[in-house]
Amino acid sequence: MSKRDNLYLVGLMGAGKTTVGRLLARHYGCTFYDSDHEIEARTGVKIPVIFEIEGEAGFRKREETVIADLTALSGIVLATGGGAVLSSVTRDNLKKNGVVIYLRGTPEHLYERTRHDRNRPLLQTENPLAKLRELYQQRDQLYREVADIVVDTGRQSVSGMTRVLFGKIELLQTGLTDPGVLGDAG
Repeated sequence: MSKRDNLYLVGLMGAGKTTVGRLLARHYGCTFYDSDHEIEARTGVKIPVIFEIEGEAGFRKREETVIADLTALSGIVLATGGGAVLSSVTRDNLKKNGVVIYLRGTPEHLYERTRHDRNRPLLQTENPLAKLRELYQQRDQLYREVADIVVDTGRQSVSGMTRVLFGKIELLQTGLTDPGVLGDAG
């Protein structure tokens, strides 16, 4: 199997990586993984507890290990955690072993999706929208650097977004277009 048999989703929290990933896996007959769920399964505790005990650095080390293990597999769809791209090792593993899809959403749109979710440790601040804006500033370029395909999540439906993705993935896999051409359409 080639690297093109794997699909990896990156983007900020709330972009829809898990939801879209499940649909892509079903469509392509692949196994779906969510790196955050894998970390929880391996440790036996929820991510907020890992953050509380080990801090973000401890969590990121676990995340790097899990993603290295998962990117060694073939025929998978992987939804990564929003901060996974902070690791150069992880970025390299993603880029070398599959097609990377960046689900890009504005901080304002992502805030609407995540504002009631208490399972996101980085947003447990006085101003979660400001935190999302900060994370977007820090990570957008890293997402773009690793991505073969960029799709704006905007307000389009999940089914509409996945239809767009099916077309872009097919174009990329047939080799009929340069991945850069797939950039900002959505």
